[in-house]
Amino acid sequence: MKLYTYFRSSAAYRVRIALNLKGLPWEAAAVHLARDGGEQHSDAYRAVNPAALVPTLDDRGVTLTQSLAIIEYLEEMRPQPALLPSNLIARARVRAVAQAIACDIHPINNLRVLKYLTGEMGLSEDQKMQWYRHWVDTGLAAVEAMLADHPDTGQFCHGDTPGLADCCLVPQVYNARRFNCRLDHVPTVMRIVEACEGLPAFQAASPGAQADAE
Repeated sequence: MKLYTYFRSSAAYRVRIALNLKGLPWEAAAVHLARDGGEQHSDAYRAVNPAALVPTLDDRGVTLTQSLAIIEYLEEMRPQPALLPSNLIARARVRAVAQAIACDIHPINNLRVLKYLTGEMGLSEDQKMQWYRHWVDTGLAAVEAMLADHPDTGQFCHGDTPGLADCCLVPQVYNARRFNCRLDHVPTVMRIVEACEGLPAFQAASPGAQADAE
C-alpha cells in the first residue's frame, strides 16, 4: 500500500495510525502541503486526487480518498484487530465521536481555510489564531462531553482497545498543542490521548516519526 501523506496533516495522521493498528505494511509518498505553494496542487498529484487533499491511499492500483472512508475500507478488508465494536449502537457511538472531530472541528481549521482567512478575507495572524482556538476549544469540549462519565468509555474512547475514534482524537490534540490551544477543560480527552501515545502504533504514526518531518 502507498499512502500519500504529509507529516503534519491530521487527516493523514489518522490513516497512519489505523494502518499501524491493523499491522498493514505501507509506504509513504510525501506531499508537502506548504512547499512551492503546496505540492498537492501540482498536476501530478491532482491526477492522483482531484480534490488536491491528503491522504490518498493506493492499494494495488485502487485509489481511495477521505480519511474516514479509507479507515473503514481497511476495517472491512482486515477486520482484525477491529477498529469498530461489534455492537450496532456502539459502532454508531464510535463513529459519532470520530465525526465530531473529522467533520465538526477539522474542516473549518484546515490549512486551506486558514490560508483563506489571512489571504482573501484579510484577517491578521492573531485573528486567524482566535478563530482556530475557538473551534478547537468548543469542539473538544463537545467530545469531552461525549466521553466523560459515559459507561462505554474505558482506557480509550470506547472500551480498552484503541479504535476509530482514537485514530481521530490523537491527531486533533496534536494540532491543538501545536497552536497552544486550551486543553485543561478536557481531562478525559487528555487521559485517553496519553494512553494512546504510549502505544507503538501511535508513536510510529506521529508527525515527528515521519521521513518528511521538518
